[in-house]
Amino acid sequence: MTTMLRPGDSGYDQELAGFQTAVPRRPAVIVPAASATDVVEAVRYAGEHDLPIAVHSTGHGVGVPFEGGVLVTTRNMTGIRIDGDIARVDAGVRWGAVIEAAAEHGLAPLSGSFPDVGVVGYTLGGGFSLLGREYGLAADRVTAIEVVTADGGLRRATPDTEQDLFWALRGGRDNFGIVTALEFRLVPVTRLYGGSLRFGTESLAAVLRAWRDWAAEAPREMTSSLGMVPMPDLPMVPEPLRGQHVAQIRIAYLGDAAEGERLVAPLRAAAPVLGDTLAEIPFTESGKIANEPPFPHGYRADNATVSELNDTMLDAILEHAGPDAPVPTVVLLDLLGGALSDVPEHPGVGWDREARFTVRALSVVDDASIAEIRSAHGKLFEALKPWSTGKLLTFVYGESDPAEEAPEVYSTADLRRLAKIKKAVDPANRFRLTHNVEPASDAG
Repeated sequence: MTTMLRPGDSGYDQELAGFQTAVPRRPAVIVPAASATDVVEAVRYAGEHDLPIAVHSTGHGVGVPFEGGVLVTTRNMTGIRIDGDIARVDAGVRWGAVIEAAAEHGLAPLSGSFPDVGVVGYTLGGGFSLLGREYGLAADRVTAIEVVTADGGLRRATPDTEQDLFWALRGGRDNFGIVTALEFRLVPVTRLYGGSLRFGTESLAAVLRAWRDWAAEAPREMTSSLGMVPMPDLPMVPEPLRGQHVAQIRIAYLGDAAEGERLVAPLRAAAPVLGDTLAEIPFTESGKIANEPPFPHGYRADNATVSELNDTMLDAILEHAGPDAPVPTVVLLDLLGGALSDVPEHPGVGWDREARFTVRALSVVDDASIAEIRSAHGKLFEALKPWSTGKLLTFVYGESDPAEEAPEVYSTADLRRLAKIKKAVDPANRFRLTHNVEPASDAG
């Protein structure tokens, strides 16, 4: 019989713990799954007891607080197999393990900025990669998904079988079942020119405009983002950056280092550089580009995709999320376009392929109250609204009313199709402890 943990049991709190610490959850039962069979048993148990059910791998993208129900954890499902250019990974695998395994074959996955993120949740949200402008979304390279649906059945969804489910999972995430394994194509990358340039508080306005102008001419082989990061005035922070509101330009270029140096020269000239880590590196070191904090913490985040970054928008970003903002906020601007705008042979749920940038805002809960964070983020995105084209579900963290998110994330047509598929595979809305897509009504 599959192990089941209840509040008060030894190991319950450890199994519940994850990277995101600010979203309270207290399931009635936790099932630490070690296999697809364990997941099947957990889903059938939830059905027999009329309980909602959710899934948790690394806990990075936890967006919804809940109490009661069943939580399946997949951290113990860590199998990886590579056959040719296809990787098959179990539900608990993190990107760092795939990066290392693929490198032995001269290949790389479409992983993101932080190797400790779980593969499945990232990919089902679209998967915005360090290699995205050259190779597209991680979701677009998926070839098969094994998933346990609400009836307790283990299905295999591919472009040729379970086509609706294959579409819905890649963007609809955990609304339709619990993925137990994912198969996807790797890419022939072993090295890149990458790293970051960092600039101080006085340079923020100049660097924002320089990066925006530079990005307009960036080739497809260049993926880049700009982070605005308030650095604490603490001894652990390197002296040049301590207490600064840092602008960090992140670079991942799939070309030779000499051409990379030429391409980034205008950015180096934009303002005095406080830190420069740009170099040719093996892809196994790609996590060093952003160098994001590895320790669990509590945060709230939201985002918008936008059609441009004009001066009015950059001024609003500085006003609402810069050094004088009422709530300390990390902002990330991602350059889109390139392969991210191409329509693949088997697209998932509508990614905004017309958008030019994303604007993401994240604040640590310890630095401000949830109400203060929500208010501050709201003012920022309200200011950007005239140019906003939507938002990405994968970068919405910690909102307490998930029902509000689906209409903002999905187009009307996609939401209607998702609701019909939901009705077919989960008519009782068992998988509702998420940013929920409700089953279509009989009238719909």
